[in-house]
Amino acid sequence: MSSLNPYERFLDGRPAETILADSPVTLNNLLNQIGAERAKIPAAPGKWSPAEILCHLADCELVFAYRLRQTLAEDAHVIQPFDQDKWAANYSGITADEALVLLTALRKWNLSLIHKALPGAAGRVVTHPERGVMTFGTIVETMAGHDLNHIAQLKGIAGA
Repeated sequence: MSSLNPYERFLDGRPAETILADSPVTLNNLLNQIGAERAKIPAAPGKWSPAEILCHLADCELVFAYRLRQTLAEDAHVIQPFDQDKWAANYSGITADEALVLLTALRKWNLSLIHKALPGAAGRVVTHPERGVMTFGTIVETMAGHDLNHIAQLKGIAGA
């Protein structure tokens, strides 16, 4: 694992690909526990609602899709960061179910690429302007840790 993964502390010892494959099912189960009405309500002032968390995860899956593909397509690609809060400003009116459908489809697409690319492409180098030089493998681990971070948030909401 790489210290360039800001979500490394959330990884639980399972292979990143397993976490990525399991996440849509886990998210669906949590969404069912939370319920459609509660999914619209932020857990606390200034925090995202469960639906907004799902929208964020779908947005991130789009971003990761591009980053993975550019890492494979270009030598020494430089990643373009994004402002998640500015992207979140557009989540109003999108349901958690809609976001989960998109996330699930994109995840299946990304996992297909990841399965084909690994382990051979794990060391392909990419630069993140805020984190420095990382690899294709680090991106995959970041995806998994990011999932687990938000899954933990949703578990807390579901259990509340």
